[in-house]
Amino acid sequence: MTKLNELSPAEGSTKNRMRVGRGPGSGKGKTAGRGVKGQKARSGVAVAGFEGGQMPLHMRMPKRGFNSLNRKEFAEVNFWRIEQAIAAGKLDPKKAIDADVLVAAGIVRRAKDGVRLLGKGELTSKLDITVHSASVSARAAVEKAGGKLTTTKKEAPAEA
Repeated sequence: MTKLNELSPAEGSTKNRMRVGRGPGSGKGKTAGRGVKGQKARSGVAVAGFEGGQMPLHMRMPKRGFNSLNRKEFAEVNFWRIEQAIAAGKLDPKKAIDADVLVAAGIVRRAKDGVRLLGKGELTSKLDITVHSASVSARAAVEKAGGKLTTTKKEAPAEA
């Protein structure tokens, strides 16, 4: 059994620090890998976004509204795209359709935080579809075609 004072890193897992500025024979002498001259050759440089005292671009741009850090992003799908896939034989309207099936058929690239069904285009097929949420027009069109729409979105509790 190995003792704590006998432990050493695995062979080849560590490298010695490169000592810069120690003469031309070291390969990292003179400019020490910093190129030549100028502000970036000096120590203590922080130039990201600095414009020589001029107001930086990111501060000149207008900022509007509020962007939530934990907002959800959805993959949006319209009826015309679903009908196109059915016509091409990539999607079977008789089987249940969910986010995984839409990704496998190449209708959406990735499901992100869920799929949102939108009502653009005409729905002629009777579909059994499960999505995160759907627009009012999409919901009406699925029911009109005789299909079934299930949403997985959790509804906010009603306040008393």
